[in-house]
Amino acid sequence: MERYEDFWRLTDAALRSAVRELSIEATDLQLEQLMQAYLFPPAFDDARPALEALKGSPLAILSNGSPTMLDSALRNNGLESYFARIISVDRVKTYKPSPRVYALGPEILDLPAAEILFVSSNSWDADGAKAFGYQVCWCNRSGAEGEDWGWGFAPDLTVLGLDQIAEILAGKFRA
Repeated sequence: MERYEDFWRLTDAALRSAVRELSIEATDLQLEQLMQAYLFPPAFDDARPALEALKGSPLAILSNGSPTMLDSALRNNGLESYFARIISVDRVKTYKPSPRVYALGPEILDLPAAEILFVSSNSWDADGAKAFGYQVCWCNRSGAEGEDWGWGFAPDLTVLGLDQIAEILAGKFRA
C-alpha cells in the first residue's frame, strides 16, 4: 500500500490484534513486556561459529527489522563486531521482498548483487533476493522437503545450519 510503518510499530499492532482476535486477556504492562522480548531475541546456536568461520569477509545484515530492534538484538547477543553494515528497510520505507530493499545491499556495500551471497531462512526472502540478482543461500533449518520454488528463483545453495556456509563456499562467493 506504500504506507510504511516501522517494524516495531507493526509488531505492536499485530500483537494487539492477535490478543483481541483470540480473546486473550492481557494488560498493557503484559503487552509491553512481550514487546520488549523482541529486543532480546536469542541468536541461533550456529550463528557465532558461522560468523567466526566467515571472519575476514565483509558481512552485513539486510533486514525488515527497525534499526532499534536490530541494534538491540546484535548488542544483546554480542554479535555487533562481526558486521560491517547493518541495513534496515527503514532507509527506503518499504519491506522485502521489494526490489528497492534488495537494491540497498549493492548500493551500500559497493558490490554488484551477483557478487553478494544473500543468506536467509525465509523462502520468500530467498526468492526475492534471487529475483533481484543475488547469489542465494537458503538456510533450511527445519529440513523441509520440496520447498516450492514455483516462481523460478531457486537458491544457489541450501544448508541446514549457518555453520555449514563457510565450508560450502570454498571461495565461490563473497559472503
